[in-house]
Amino acid sequence: MQADASRRSGRHRFRSFRLRVDGFVAGTVAAPPGGVNEFSRATPSVTTGRGTMPGRLGHMSAPRHTDLLIVGGGVAAARCACAMRRGGFGGSILLVGDEPLPPYNRPPLSKELLALDDAPDDDLLLAEPPAWYARRGVELLTSARVAEVDAEARTASITDDSRIGFDRCVLATGAAPRPLAVPGGEHAFLLRTASDARRLRAAIDAAAPGDPVVVVGGGFIGVEVAAALAARGLRATLVARGAQLWNGQLGTLMAAWAAAALGDAGVELRLGAMVSRVEVNAVWLGSERLPARFVVAGVGVAPRVELATVAGIVVEDGIRVDDSGRTSHPGVWAAGDVARIAGRRRSEHWHAAREGGERAAGSLLGDPPLPPPPAWVFSEVGGVSIDVVGSLDADASVSEAWLSNGAVAALRDGVVVGVASIAGAIDPRVARQAIADARPPGWLLTEVHRAAT
Repeated sequence: MQADASRRSGRHRFRSFRLRVDGFVAGTVAAPPGGVNEFSRATPSVTTGRGTMPGRLGHMSAPRHTDLLIVGGGVAAARCACAMRRGGFGGSILLVGDEPLPPYNRPPLSKELLALDDAPDDDLLLAEPPAWYARRGVELLTSARVAEVDAEARTASITDDSRIGFDRCVLATGAAPRPLAVPGGEHAFLLRTASDARRLRAAIDAAAPGDPVVVVGGGFIGVEVAAALAARGLRATLVARGAQLWNGQLGTLMAAWAAAALGDAGVELRLGAMVSRVEVNAVWLGSERLPARFVVAGVGVAPRVELATVAGIVVEDGIRVDDSGRTSHPGVWAAGDVARIAGRRRSEHWHAAREGGERAAGSLLGDPPLPPPPAWVFSEVGGVSIDVVGSLDADASVSEAWLSNGAVAALRDGVVVGVASIAGAIDPRVARQAIADARPPGWLLTEVHRAAT
């Protein structure tokens, strides 16, 4: 019964994600206040037909030069292209992704795509439908990998031995999952792409109710996947080396709440435990053997910086960018999981990717840079949504407090620096603006009252 309820709520959650995405992407980008700059006054080069649809570069009708080259197949790449068109850019855009799908949203991969009885179709994952690229004159090249970017020559090499010239380039290459670095770690499923999710989904479908499964990693992916497996009726054990979920990055109160929520969902937690080796049907914690129909590893990701490194662009835990997404090379921008704004922690979440793509587009269009807003992460724990705004890192200078309506606040020197909202208890947009403005904590009382009424 518990699994059935989780799956039913999962369908609603997927619709909620689509509403969340659609609400954020619609009408959010305006033309630059000072008009378009020199780059945006390029002669329009809009292609139609096969040239705008997935395919090989050799099949395109456009010449092998583009005003803007976007490398990447995630939401940062799609949002950059959208913002360029909405901002009045009339030049040619070529978007190259190494996956078969057009750019898509990744959050459902560890949630609805695994937890629902009927997996959603791929088109529900897409950041934009394929027809959008045709209508907007964005050339889309899928299943193609950019092997090298020569920033000085303004050329890129594609793995099919073709080359493309560009005026400007945006690197939105994302991140790659870290493998489980223990003997037998190759037996563990990794989860980053839609193809990864489909393979894991097939393993779930092939398992019998009550089969034991092991998830290694106590971060966002591990927590979400473990809950999804339990929702499908499997006996999930989550193993994490840290003493707290999320390794304490969401504070002690949220970690304790999530541990209880996972327990209620049927997930067994083994915190402070180290995996020593993996076998086809088992995980070993030292001398202890945990049987497993299959194993999933969510032990972090590494930014895909190879193109930037070869191009001589500065890399420091990701491609280093300024507030506008500019890299150390004047013709190259970066956005999404691969980028790190100088002086800030690199973020690997949907909001950061979406906003990073739009920020890079704004810079290309000549908009003045704006300070990046406080971080905003959304996730789920046992079917319950959470929104985390700002920082809840536990340290000696931060005090944590439960609010009566199901939210946690983190304060430093009397100022709210982070909020975790459970099941929509606090509007994350209000929290984001208040944290950015460093308002006194009285605004929290207003939000608590609003939610209660």
